[in-house]
Amino acid sequence: MNKRPIQPEDLYGYQWVSQPSISPLGTIAYVNQSVDQANNKYITHIRAVGLDGSGDQRLTDGEQDSAPKWSPDGSRLAFLRVSRGSKQLHIAIWDAEAASLHPAVQHTEVKRGVDAFVWSPDGRYIAFTSRVSLDAEREGAGAEKAKEQADRQSHAFDRTTPKAEGRGWWDGLYTHLFMLELASGNIAPLVSGLWEISSPVWSPDSNALSFVSKQAPSDDSEEDLDLLHYSDVYTVRRSGGTPVKITDSTLLISQLAYSANGGQLALLASDRVYGSGSHQRLYVVSSEGGKPVRLAAELDMQLGNAALSDMKAAAPSVIPSFNWEYSPFGLFVLGTQAGCVHVYGFHADGRYRAVTHGQEKDVYQYTLTPDGRYLIVAALTSERPGELYRVDVETGEEQQLTRRNEEYMNSLQFRLPERFHFESTDGLEIHGWLLLPPGHVSKERIPLILQIHGGPHAMYTGTFSHEMQTLASQGYAVMWINPRGSMGYGQQFAKACRGDFAGGDYHDLMAAVDEVLARYEFLDESRLGVTGGSYGGAMTNWIVAHTDRFRAAVAQRSISNWLSLYGTSDIGISYVEGVVGGNPAEHAELLWSRSPLAHAHRIETPLLILHGENDYRTPVSQAEELYTTLKRHGKKTRLIRFPGSNHSLLKSGKPSLRVDSFNQVNRWFNQYLHEKE
Repeated sequence: MNKRPIQPEDLYGYQWVSQPSISPLGTIAYVNQSVDQANNKYITHIRAVGLDGSGDQRLTDGEQDSAPKWSPDGSRLAFLRVSRGSKQLHIAIWDAEAASLHPAVQHTEVKRGVDAFVWSPDGRYIAFTSRVSLDAEREGAGAEKAKEQADRQSHAFDRTTPKAEGRGWWDGLYTHLFMLELASGNIAPLVSGLWEISSPVWSPDSNALSFVSKQAPSDDSEEDLDLLHYSDVYTVRRSGGTPVKITDSTLLISQLAYSANGGQLALLASDRVYGSGSHQRLYVVSSEGGKPVRLAAELDMQLGNAALSDMKAAAPSVIPSFNWEYSPFGLFVLGTQAGCVHVYGFHADGRYRAVTHGQEKDVYQYTLTPDGRYLIVAALTSERPGELYRVDVETGEEQQLTRRNEEYMNSLQFRLPERFHFESTDGLEIHGWLLLPPGHVSKERIPLILQIHGGPHAMYTGTFSHEMQTLASQGYAVMWINPRGSMGYGQQFAKACRGDFAGGDYHDLMAAVDEVLARYEFLDESRLGVTGGSYGGAMTNWIVAHTDRFRAAVAQRSISNWLSLYGTSDIGISYVEGVVGGNPAEHAELLWSRSPLAHAHRIETPLLILHGENDYRTPVSQAEELYTTLKRHGKKTRLIRFPGSNHSLLKSGKPSLRVDSFNQVNRWFNQYLHEKE
């Protein structure tokens, strides 16, 4: 088969696999996402594959079906389907003999749709979350009337952070918990009032639900919930009543799971000692309440998935229920370590071991078979976009179950990145990758592009990336590293950039360029490019303001001014105070001196600025401030704004705009880097 280098438009051909759910009968349901190029949107449907990889087939005929979850006995499959503009719960009966689903029946018609749901262990109930208004008049109004009222009124805010990336300005709604009784179809609210609920899980006896929320210590408390650096687990009885606080307000909790006997809860949480640079760790607490106890206290690893990729279509999985009596290492958690993400099994005494293996792997979702024998994982590798794999919990033996991208990838020509390590200027060991163009021969001198990740507390991996491959296919060597501040290399490494923006992290990046230029004689030091997004965009802006060694640069969804970011970003307060180390009132000189905008008049490198117009994390004004300054000083620059796009443009934005962004980057670098001096 003739293969061709990967182009931006090849984004339209991938399949994204996610959200595996395993039935007690051995069938795995999962979500398959693809692109409808004609209508410029993503299509998701639910498929099924056997535990041995056989019989991969389409189960649902919807175009926006997601979140499949089998009933505890495997007789029914529940999932979310978009109905009249909102996600509603649907359930279909499974015909095991025919290996097919009966037509699905819609079970909810809630006003603002279902956000997330979970089966009760006895299969009689489904708990779900949905957004509600506490304004009775507004809640009772129809959708059109409510919108008309909103359009005719001013929008008043009194909370510290009235907007959020991906959601926009706060709409006055709260996420509440509801219970659907399947036999009767009755839906009952389980909370009322100022509750924001996430991560609901059932107790093993189906009599209670536990969830995560932030609540003020008392009704007359003046504590600002938007500034709280902790959350708590609460438990509410299935029959209703006031939720009971389980934890002690010392941790920011993201996930929880019950032990099989119901006596304990496992928590994935951070103590926030180093703000956003703090490791997530594993804790256990009595389900009756108490102080969480850290498990594996000596483990210096970020738990959860902190890996960045443009090839993942869903958030990481929650922790499955655990049973230490059945399996000594039966508490399974994702771990971010040294450029990989794997599943680790934890023992009650704190011992742990890796269950999945492979040097270049990013396990982003996983589930456990009911008998505890296998993990079903969704993982990226260096050679393929995400697929499902079956992993034997005891032996680690792995079998690939799906091959949704096999035929397509066989038509594309690409290279695998080379992993390398080096010592930075102060002796700190840094880890990175170099990707060469497909078909490159060592005698040919080629340009080098430095790619910088965001976060800063995220991590690059060596897995397949469309973004990296499209750059390499233009004839560039592409290098990316995990500078200090990245997750995956220990707590001290992760916090090392805090209060030192453009200090050690800047030197790591420059040392990496020096390292690969010295290692690979065919890299042309006179044709260097640099690009990055978010924090990586801020570093790009800073780099070209402090060195002229790069001939072209692209700043994507970047930061230019820490002073203005403080009051305009949805995380401006915590981010600027935590990463840079101050606030405008008391540390204006520090924030301005570390702002790329303060030095932009010295930029000589041609700089392309890309930004989404609906970005609330790094607002588009950051791009406008930088662009205006550069134009005023007569610099080579261009501003490209992407309509209707937020901070996640490159990962989940409109397909056409993602392709356009890749093409814009390629054209800019091609203009300045292909011509030899």
